Parts: sequence; C-alpha cells; structure tokens
Amino acid sequence: MAAGKKAKNVGKNIKGKTKEVTGKAVGNESLETKGRAEQVAGDAKQAAQKAKDTLKH
Repeated sequence: MAAGKKAKNVGKNIKGKTKEVTGKAVGNESLETKGRAEQVAGDAKQAAQKAKDTLKH
C-alpha cells in the first residue's frame, strides 16, 4: 500500500475515534456518530487499498 494513502487512512481512523470519544464524553450523539462513520470509511479505504495491492502482486 502506498505509504501516503496508508497514513491518510490511519489518520482518518484516528480522527474518527477522537470524535467518537469526544462525543461520548460530552453527550453529543451526532459527533459520536460522525466519528464512527469516519472510522468505517477509513477502514473501508484501507481494505480496498489492500485488495488493490494484492492484485498487483
């Protein structure tokens, strides 16, 4: 996987986790949901990139 894309996807997961935890701490369900959604998006992009890398080799 390209290092830049991997870092971007990991960053998206971390950003999402931060939003989720912050949302839980302050009782903001919307922020919590957005955080979970960002994590799912990051995971999906990582999986897609891994699949591409597997097919290349």
